[in-house]
Amino acid sequence: MGKIICIANQKGGVGKTTTAINLSSALALLEFKILLVDADPQANSTSGLGFDPKNIKIGLYETLIQDLNPKDIILKTHNENLFLLPANIDLVGAEIEIVDLPNREKLMQRALNKIKDSYDFIIIDCSPSLGLITTNALTSADSIIIPVQCEFFALEGLGKLLNTIKIVQRSINPKLEIEGILLTMYDSRLRLSNQVVEEVKTHFQQLVFDTIIQRNTRLSEAPSFGISVIEHDAGSKGSINYLNLAREILQKNGLTKIQEEDKVLS
Repeated sequence: MGKIICIANQKGGVGKTTTAINLSSALALLEFKILLVDADPQANSTSGLGFDPKNIKIGLYETLIQDLNPKDIILKTHNENLFLLPANIDLVGAEIEIVDLPNREKLMQRALNKIKDSYDFIIIDCSPSLGLITTNALTSADSIIIPVQCEFFALEGLGKLLNTIKIVQRSINPKLEIEGILLTMYDSRLRLSNQVVEEVKTHFQQLVFDTIIQRNTRLSEAPSFGISVIEHDAGSKGSINYLNLAREILQKNGLTKIQEEDKVLS
């Protein structure tokens, strides 16, 4: 049965979509069958994998609102192990339309339960908000990855997100766990970046991934080509970082053991 991991932080620009695309691609490269769910009305995961959201006629919106089987909507990508449940602009209206629906927090869970057994991991790319769509993702998920950028306002809003996670755990989804806090946009040349790393690790200790995502031009370029950074430049720091993150997650879930000498160094 596949594990569902949502990538969430209500703060924008922290690397959620970058992480969703490249972590999914890295896990797929390691021969796990992956479904990436685009749960953001901006549909950046959809476009980042080479699909034009304007040409997406049915997607997550129809799955939630019309109860269409996601199996009939899922798209194949460049990677034979990576699949996409796309989004388009219609998803904007879903927040309003599901307000009055019964079990409104469990619509995504109902949809993903239909296909969960077909994948090793399902990765959900959430929008930068704590609205109903994100709540649906948290309700569906087994765990959450929280990207935090190595910048001045790194911890801004993190307390609110952690409080939301506790509410979801208490009232809707008691099995929800924090997979890890992922430090992103790290620049070793900047004293501030190093201070943020120290501060986050001091506050959250074992919750913080060992892998840190460094600032990398190739990471920024890849979405414009509709491919992951691994396909764009397999030897780049961005590729190495996300492959290490994938291996760390596999290790946490007991699916592999990384020998120190086998770890790719960035």
